[in-house]
Amino acid sequence: MAMISKRLSPGDPFPPLRAQHDAKAFDVLEYLSGHWGVVLVYRGDWCPFCRAQLSDFQRHISEFERAGVRVVAISVDSEADARAMVRRSRLMFPVLYGADPDWLAENLGAYVSDDAHGRYVNSTAFILDPKERVVLAVYSSGAVGRLIAEDALGLVGYLQKQPTLTH
Repeated sequence: MAMISKRLSPGDPFPPLRAQHDAKAFDVLEYLSGHWGVVLVYRGDWCPFCRAQLSDFQRHISEFERAGVRVVAISVDSEADARAMVRRSRLMFPVLYGADPDWLAENLGAYVSDDAHGRYVNSTAFILDPKERVVLAVYSSGAVGRLIAEDALGLVGYLQKQPTLTH
């Protein structure tokens, strides 16, 4: 496992994060700017737990949109593998690829693994407020232990009703 600088905690600013999307550079903070956001770091197209998680978020995408929440996923996958994930699960939110696992470990605190699937980042998820601050960080050191859509929707819905936490 890679060394990490620190894990992100509630209130921390989310670091600038860029990766590829549709063969172009994609800036996560630019995409999420002014919106509530969910950032899902997933292990790869080969991982059945990741496919289930991303499919879960897709099933709830209209609820996220109604709540003003943008969802984005990112992995170390190749473009072909990311496109396969999008196609198989019919994902309508941005799925980024080609991320550097060591950068994700150092800047997000994600756990990195090296095995028969190559070097990848384990499931890590963040809910961000409209000011790009971390509200929730979920870290897994393996295949299971990940954020689910209903929990993300419930937490954001609760926080949006709090007078001190609104836009």
